[in-house]
Amino acid sequence: MKRLSVKMKVTLWFTLLMTLLGCVMLGLLFYVGEQSAQVGTRNTMIAMVENSWDEMDGDGGQLEIDDDLEYFKDGAYLAVYDGAGLPLYGAAPREFDNSLPFSDRELRTVQSGGRTWYLYDAREEVKDCGTVWVRGVAAADNVDSTIVTLLRLAAVLLPLFVTLAAVGGYLIARRAFRPVRHITQTARQISEGNDLSRRIGLGEGRDEIYTLAAEFDRMFTRLEEAFENEKQFTSDASHELRTPISVILSQCEYGLEHAATLEEAKECLEAVMDQAEKMAALIAQLLTLARADKNHKKLHLEPVDLSELAQMVALQQEESAAQRGIQLETQIEPGILVQGDETMLMRMLINLMENGIKYGKGGGRLTMRLARRDGQAVGEVEDDGIGIAADQLDQVWKRFWQADPARGGGAGLGLSMVKWIAEAHGGSVAVESRLGEGTVFRFFLPIKTKKTEE
Repeated sequence: MKRLSVKMKVTLWFTLLMTLLGCVMLGLLFYVGEQSAQVGTRNTMIAMVENSWDEMDGDGGQLEIDDDLEYFKDGAYLAVYDGAGLPLYGAAPREFDNSLPFSDRELRTVQSGGRTWYLYDAREEVKDCGTVWVRGVAAADNVDSTIVTLLRLAAVLLPLFVTLAAVGGYLIARRAFRPVRHITQTARQISEGNDLSRRIGLGEGRDEIYTLAAEFDRMFTRLEEAFENEKQFTSDASHELRTPISVILSQCEYGLEHAATLEEAKECLEAVMDQAEKMAALIAQLLTLARADKNHKKLHLEPVDLSELAQMVALQQEESAAQRGIQLETQIEPGILVQGDETMLMRMLINLMENGIKYGKGGGRLTMRLARRDGQAVGEVEDDGIGIAADQLDQVWKRFWQADPARGGGAGLGLSMVKWIAEAHGGSVAVESRLGEGTVFRFFLPIKTKKTEE
């Protein structure tokens, strides 16, 4: 059984169960039929005896018996005797010993002539005729012979029933496991062909196999997305690291070959240091996001005055905004407390402000807002810059994506970190934008309540 397929195991169990059920039902049917037949024969015999008195009468010392009196019915014989046991009317089976003594109204089972008989006698005193006996006799083994015939018929029909059960069970199991074969084939094709775009596609269904197939399809979709993201991530990370590495190498080569003075060497070293700092910042961001993906990045939660933190970040960014002629405005509601990691929340605000300054319109305006709304801290950073096309809004949170790569100055990881930081604090992010008019980035964080303070 261990080496058989599940389909064959189900077929065998189904066949065994149906065979057992058939045997039990046949046995029960034979038993009930036998008992019913025996009871029916005995009742018929007793009824013939008891009803016979209505067909007899004494007249002038002579016993008169109506011609309608049946002496054989449904295998039961009836005979009438006088008080001395001499037969007067009726018939008895030839194999039956008619000399057996009478016993008034006692149902007996006797052996005679090598056979088994049911015997029932009744005595009445008939007017002017004296004692009259009526005897009923029926062969008990007639029922047994009927059962034997049925058993022989069952011996022929049962194998046919078992065969039909086996074939039917196999077809049912084969049909039931057809989706499983399809799942197996699709999984094998995906494994051998490295094609994660394939799907099982069983369609709509209510049973467990269809549910399993749907879950597999969803899993394959997630795997394909993860695989594509991994490939894109590797490509983008390689691209972002290649530029500073190329600069570092070129500066090192120039310094080694052409730097004739200490000042020229220092210029080369400054360029190398600048690119190394960019690489260090990029690697730090990648490491943070990688730890976040694996849930290894732990937050140090504490009460944080988000209003004060936002005001401080806005002051820090005033110089960067002024360099592009951007007017920085704040609309910050005071005293908004959240439970969070102050360093991560500061990084989220800085990333949003730097993004607004980078893509805002030179000589334009950048606004930071923070307020309470429906039990949440709702923050907004709005610029009047280049904006984002509607079909690209869902791309802004992806790693290495940039609305205008030509502006440079970053690796496109800032907004990815913003999204992760907000969600890690139990919040969410959103974006609204119109191309050429500007963009609004929003974040939502749960406000620290008195209950959480306790």
